[in-house]
Amino acid sequence: MQKLLVFISCISSAALASQTPFAMSSTHALLNATFKEGPDIFSPKNLIELSRPGAGVANDIGDLAFIPVTKFSFKEKTTEARVYVAPLQENPASNGGFLSLSAGDAFWLDARTLGHVVPTKDGKIQEIYAVSVKYDDGVVTSGSSTLVGSFPTCGLSNFKYNAKGAALVFSVYVWPDTNLTSIKQQDDAYESRGTTALVYDRTYVRHWDTWRGPKTQTLFTVGLAKENGTWALGGNYLSPLQGTGHSTPVEPFGGTDHFDVSSTHIVYTVKDPFVPEAWHTRQNIYIVPLKGGVAPKHLTSGKQGATGSPVFNPQGTKVAWTEMAKDGYEADRSKIIVYDLIKDIRFTLTPTWDRSASQLTFSADGNSIIFTADENARTKIWIIAVPNTPKFSDAELSLPDPIALTQAHSASSVQPLPGGRVLYTQSSLTSPNDVYLLSGLDTPERPLKFEQITRLTENELQGKDLFPGEDIWFEGEDAGRQVHSFVFRPKGYRKADRAAKKWPVIFIVHGGPQSATADSWSTRWNPNVFAQQGYFVITPNPTGSTSFGQEFTDRITEHWGDRPFEDLKRAWKAALELYPEIDTDNAVAAGASWGGYAMNWIQGHPEFGFGFKAIVCHDGVFDTKYNGFSTEELYFFNHDFGGPPWTERSSIVSEKWNPSNFVHKFSTPQLLFHGSRDYRLPETESLGVFNALQQLGIDSRLVIFPDENHWVLKPENSLKWHEEIFAWFTKHTNQ
Repeated sequence: MQKLLVFISCISSAALASQTPFAMSSTHALLNATFKEGPDIFSPKNLIELSRPGAGVANDIGDLAFIPVTKFSFKEKTTEARVYVAPLQENPASNGGFLSLSAGDAFWLDARTLGHVVPTKDGKIQEIYAVSVKYDDGVVTSGSSTLVGSFPTCGLSNFKYNAKGAALVFSVYVWPDTNLTSIKQQDDAYESRGTTALVYDRTYVRHWDTWRGPKTQTLFTVGLAKENGTWALGGNYLSPLQGTGHSTPVEPFGGTDHFDVSSTHIVYTVKDPFVPEAWHTRQNIYIVPLKGGVAPKHLTSGKQGATGSPVFNPQGTKVAWTEMAKDGYEADRSKIIVYDLIKDIRFTLTPTWDRSASQLTFSADGNSIIFTADENARTKIWIIAVPNTPKFSDAELSLPDPIALTQAHSASSVQPLPGGRVLYTQSSLTSPNDVYLLSGLDTPERPLKFEQITRLTENELQGKDLFPGEDIWFEGEDAGRQVHSFVFRPKGYRKADRAAKKWPVIFIVHGGPQSATADSWSTRWNPNVFAQQGYFVITPNPTGSTSFGQEFTDRITEHWGDRPFEDLKRAWKAALELYPEIDTDNAVAAGASWGGYAMNWIQGHPEFGFGFKAIVCHDGVFDTKYNGFSTEELYFFNHDFGGPPWTERSSIVSEKWNPSNFVHKFSTPQLLFHGSRDYRLPETESLGVFNALQQLGIDSRLVIFPDENHWVLKPENSLKWHEEIFAWFTKHTNQ
């Protein structure tokens, strides 16, 4: 190696420039990375630097709620994390305040005290502080912050505190012995083992963006109570799941929504430990005492698919969760299941309701379940009464359908409060999260009242004039079925000018495919960012999209390349008919994940007639059959293509809808993005497209993010992503 280095150092700079690996500087230059900015324009920089509120969490008496807020600054190159506390009263927006808390995990200890967990300066352990919140004359201010105690390690997260049980439950990645005090020592021993080899005997080998290691995530319980006016952290850490092989929250996205805590027990969801998790979606629900000591009790049938959102009723006598019927299908309909812990009976509340429930919570009196479910590209809040427990398990009750409490935008993090009120968080196409209060559930004879509690980004968005999206409906490929799309008008558009001015257009196809472009805020594919640069934006929800009924979602199975594309063509036509001022000579398209597949499929099918001048593909599928071998969640491919890729049926289906079989028809300039840590769709997908385009002599550009996964999350990388897209579109249109 030393000789090689000496040899290279002797090569002339001119010779180096002629070598392909060393000629990359020319390709790193931006094409024309300017985009419009100004006080009235919502630019990519504005999107990235805009405050990002989390979900609101109310205290037990329901008069205050805290909201974590982060904000990135390009100037400082840092992300500031703060906690905002808002009073839940009439016209409260101006009376809330930010607490002086650094980044960490916050949760209520009592009505006027937040628990705040932060790492120590050396990062070796975490500490918990009791932070008092003063609320006088309707005004919130910070009080004292007192050290409660220290945890024996770092990496703790997903804290849930139950005041009645005086118990704090959290998750942490541990070694097989579940010893919290020796995690650092065992970590150091592993890192200095003398090799970097990772050896596997079963899947998962890697998941989402992480190679699997020897540690697993599990739950711990420790006492936390106020004694003689002072908060005290216990020293006895219990591992109630020890020896079970259960790992929860479930990776990669599980959090506090994967378990709940009563005064005596924990209920949780976990991947079925008896089936291979890479090609099964089955998750079981278990209940175990806070202190462990006995084997967890299995509450599900063992025949179901994925489960989620397990919650106790306020009395601790019932548990509810969401459940899919089909093992191996991650987009099956989610029903609401209730388990009566006293009578030991399980029953289904929504056996035939054609929506998928999520984020369950019992009402304050325990007589109803309040939850969210998607409908027609909105996430609504719903309520359903909990009936008397039937005599036998697995009864599918004939009950009235749930009632929608909200209609617009996208609600989340529902929390019932005393007095017939419900706190929830809501975003829309024109605003990130804010906290809202619904009241009147205890007075059914009166109409519900809705009140916006926070306006956390209102000042930052002042004058930007974001467009709420226009719903259009058209007949899809399934005769008689109406299909949905959003259309966004460009900045500066006026109907009075429509005969005199033409506007370029961006056609954005969502990922999934079992997903949807919804009336919610996005920090990645934000349609208003594109519209504010002077483009019409069309975002269709074709066959396979969620929130329009389960049959519509299911229809894409084994039909990736035909049914949704008939809908896409009709969405395109419907938008052009509605807005003839769209300039089809300056039309471009973009998509990520399945939307990236759509770009590659459109690229190989010019007969579709879109006529796009340029395409952007982000982490998209290029070779469907190869993806069946290379992806980590194997159940997804197996379901959507009829089985593992070597089986006869799946081989036929995957090759039929394989973009790599149509490379000979590629002709459109294409920009490709990929994250090297994307293990859902490995970067070889984009490399394959790029290599083909280059050999065909088609204008093409590849942008690799070595430190990103399926999404581009880092602020500077996000800005680069936007710059590359707009530069590419500018190059290939008259914009």
